[in-house]
Amino acid sequence: MGLPMCHNLLKAGFPLVVYNRTAAKADELVAAGAARAPSVAALAERCHFVFACLDRVEASEEVFLGAGGVAAHARPGTIVADHGTIGPDTAQHLAAGLALKGIGFLDAPVSGGPEGADRGTLTIMVGGSADHFDQAVVPMRAYGTTIVRMGEVGAGSLTKLVNQLLCFVHAAVAAEALGFGERVGLDLAALGDLMRVSFGQSRMFDRTLTRVLAGQFEAGAALRLYGKDLGLIDRAAAACGAAVPLTVAAESVLARAKAAGLAEHDIAALVHLYRPS
Repeated sequence: MGLPMCHNLLKAGFPLVVYNRTAAKADELVAAGAARAPSVAALAERCHFVFACLDRVEASEEVFLGAGGVAAHARPGTIVADHGTIGPDTAQHLAAGLALKGIGFLDAPVSGGPEGADRGTLTIMVGGSADHFDQAVVPMRAYGTTIVRMGEVGAGSLTKLVNQLLCFVHAAVAAEALGFGERVGLDLAALGDLMRVSFGQSRMFDRTLTRVLAGQFEAGAALRLYGKDLGLIDRAAAACGAAVPLTVAAESVLARAKAAGLAEHDIAALVHLYRPS
C-alpha cells in the first residue's frame, strides 16, 4: 500500500523522504526521486508531515513512540498520520504521547486496497483535530479521493472497523454463495451479471467473483491480516457493550481458512472452503 501511495505523492510534486524497515523496498522510490532516510528518527527530523502505513499495532507504537521514533525526534508542529488499522484506544494513546512533544496526530486508515492505492483513489477516514486535518488533507489528496474527517482522534479507526466488519462478512458470504452456486452447476459469470442488478449485489461480491473467475488468489492484502482487524472489533465492541455476533462467525471462518493453509492468500480464496476437495 505504501509504495503506490508514495509514487502518487511524487507524481503530485511533493518532496518526499522515505524510510522502510526493509531498506531495499525503498529503492524504487529513491530511483523515482524520493530522498532516503536511514532511520525513522532521521526522517522525523526532516519532515513537516510524517505518514505511516504499517500492518501491525506494535509497529505503529514503535515508529511513533519508540526511543528512535517520531515523538523523540520530530519538531513541534509536525503533523503525523497513521494509515494503518490500529483501533481507537491505540490511536488515542499515540495522540497523547505525541501531544506531549507538540506533535499533532491523525488516525487515518484507508480503504480501497492496493488497486486504489495504485490509482490514487483511496478512501481515507480520519480522526483528529480540524486544524490538523485541514493541513494534512492537502498531500493526502495525492492518493485519496474521498477523505472525510469523522471526528476527534479514534473516530477514523472506529470507522475503519465498521468497514472491515462489512468487508470480511461480505467477502465470506460471497465466497459461500459462489461455492454454493458452483456446486449446483450455475454459470458463475452469468450469476454475477444478475447479482449486479439484484439486491444481493455488493462490491466485495464483485471483487470476489472477478478473482474467482480469473483464478487470481495471490494476496492483495493477506487474509491473515483480517485476524487483527476482527480482534480490534471485538475489543471496541466489548468497550461499549455492542453485540457483534457476525464478527464471531467471521472469526470462525477465518480460523478455518488459516487451518486450510490460506492465510497468505487474498480474501477471495475463502471460496476454496466451499469447493469440493
